[in-house]
Amino acid sequence: MTPMRSEAVFKALADPSRRRMLELLQAGSMTAGELGGHFDFSAPSVSHHLAALRSADLVRSERRGQNIVYSLNTSVLEDLSRFVLDLLGVGQKEQP
Repeated sequence: MTPMRSEAVFKALADPSRRRMLELLQAGSMTAGELGGHFDFSAPSVSHHLAALRSADLVRSERRGQNIVYSLNTSVLEDLSRFVLDLLGVGQKEQP
């Protein structure tokens, strides 16, 4: 994971609402309206949060007719998990 990419990812994950959106998307793809139904903020705020997640490449969007459907980008989440585990030294063998 490049430093610029990791910065965008950590910035996106810093917001609890965005983390909650990612949790919701674990169950499957959703439209912005479906995601927004789980929050008490306006549609423009939902769009702002989704834009931050897209910018960090944590979610993908696909137009389906009149709707845009969002889903998790699991490859970035796997890269992030590997990055964090490496930082923590988890899974590294001890040097003799």
